[in-house]
Amino acid sequence: MTGAIDLNDIKRRMDGAINAFKSDIASLRTGRASANILDPVTVEAYGSRVPLNQVANITVPEPRMLGVSIWDKSMVGAVDRAIRESHLGLNPIVDGQNLRIPLPELNEERRKSLVKVAHDYAEKAKVAIRHVRRDGMDGLKKAEKDGDIGQDESRSLSDRVQKMTDDMISEVDRLLGEKEKEIMQV
Repeated sequence: MTGAIDLNDIKRRMDGAINAFKSDIASLRTGRASANILDPVTVEAYGSRVPLNQVANITVPEPRMLGVSIWDKSMVGAVDRAIRESHLGLNPIVDGQNLRIPLPELNEERRKSLVKVAHDYAEKAKVAIRHVRRDGMDGLKKAEKDGDIGQDESRSLSDRVQKMTDDMISEVDRLLGEKEKEIMQV
């Protein structure tokens, strides 16, 4: 804790935004099947929305196919609907308590739309990072106004918060660039 604001807390919150972004882009499809693809899918179950992996097992039986084994037979329709409505472009085939999800070949149009989704995720992460920066700067202004810290210390701390913000946003851009290359690779 330095003066009025906790730089470690600001860093931890910014790291949280980066980690959320990493898990968002990990769920975006590239050329091969991965159980992570279904991470963003939530299912209406027992009166609330829960992640798909809390109502079913997700497997990758072959490179272009996902398998979803639903534990509760009454949830099959809800899981099917959740996957179809997830904007992932997947159409499950219901087979009793199991779903088979063939992964269509990614065409150029679909790749571009996935890149757009990745950009949306990146923008969300940047906004979250900027919110953390704003909270830190507001805390500094308040501490300076209340006389807890001097003007020089306030300026020094705000420069450190800004540098942290710039570093985090560069990290988001770097991760986005990598994911974009991965998606566009044929």
